[in-house]
Amino acid sequence: MKPPLRTRVWNLVKGVAFALAVQVSTFVAAYYLTAWAYARLGRQPPDLAVQIINGLLALGLGFLVVSGLVRLAQRRGWSPQGRPFEAMLRAMEQIARGDFNVHVDNPFGDGPFGVLVNSINTLARDLGQMEQLRQEFISDVSHEIQSPLTSIHGFALALQQDDLSAEQRAQYLDIILSESTRLARLSDNLLRLAALQAEHAGFHPQPYRLDKQIRALILACEPQWTGKQLDLDVCLAPVSITADADLLSQVWTNLLSNAIKFTPAGGQVQVALAPQGAAVAFRITDTGIGIAPADQPRLFERFYKADRARTAPTGGSGLGLAIAKKIVDMHQGTITVDSAPGAGATFAVELPLAPAEC
Repeated sequence: MKPPLRTRVWNLVKGVAFALAVQVSTFVAAYYLTAWAYARLGRQPPDLAVQIINGLLALGLGFLVVSGLVRLAQRRGWSPQGRPFEAMLRAMEQIARGDFNVHVDNPFGDGPFGVLVNSINTLARDLGQMEQLRQEFISDVSHEIQSPLTSIHGFALALQQDDLSAEQRAQYLDIILSESTRLARLSDNLLRLAALQAEHAGFHPQPYRLDKQIRALILACEPQWTGKQLDLDVCLAPVSITADADLLSQVWTNLLSNAIKFTPAGGQVQVALAPQGAAVAFRITDTGIGIAPADQPRLFERFYKADRARTAPTGGSGLGLAIAKKIVDMHQGTITVDSAPGAGATFAVELPLAPAEC
């Protein structure tokens, strides 16, 4: 016979409160312990590493707390069945070893220990997702670095041949120079993205004319768009904004470069800037190859390329838009894309005119 609804609701509330108290206390303790350790060491690892370290430390502290509570319950006869508690302990030990493929059956219902079992399963799932993201990041970095290194190594060996013509030797040297530049750009983007995510890049908003900045960057890209005979339609309203000019220049440069890169010769690129209430709206539209709808939600992820086979010849690393989004987020703005295959793409950035804080 089930207990009354009021009793079950009260048990659920107590269970949730207990689980939250354990989780919050262990994560707070882990945060202050790691912050103290980083202060003593005088340095802090990247943001992703900090999250993983804090999660694992909180997991260990939670394991000690839960283990003590379970043993106390067993000694006082609060556990008529020992196997579920043993399963919980084995699961916590398995997670502590770095194996997140864990699921504990819940025989306790909505009571405090039932909520604890669900919390263990949720923790294992979240840590497993973090580990998967870490592995994907390492795999992507290795892939992006391996490609130019392979080219540099291969053409350096080819240069050792004595029967090469001067034209072939110059061609091989150009390829080595291009691939080494690509590798240096990848390294620079990785460091910049890591600094932005760890909030170590510095954020110094100052008032300046945004339209003048964008116009200067368009002129700086003139050799690229005139070389492809692109028609640039530029409409920039006079707009003053308080923001970090150095950071935002990376956003505009990335969007301009992508529009020029993916627009075929003889195409058109439109650039517009206009005030929009308490914000400013920037739009850049090209007549390029477009982006599939399925790719657009992931376009701002690190290393994501809408079509790896298509983007390989351009030498892109898939980091530019991730950096742009992070900088726009720091300015409390938004960046979106609207596109279809073969119909070009429109990137829109909206930023508040008021001073941003980060």
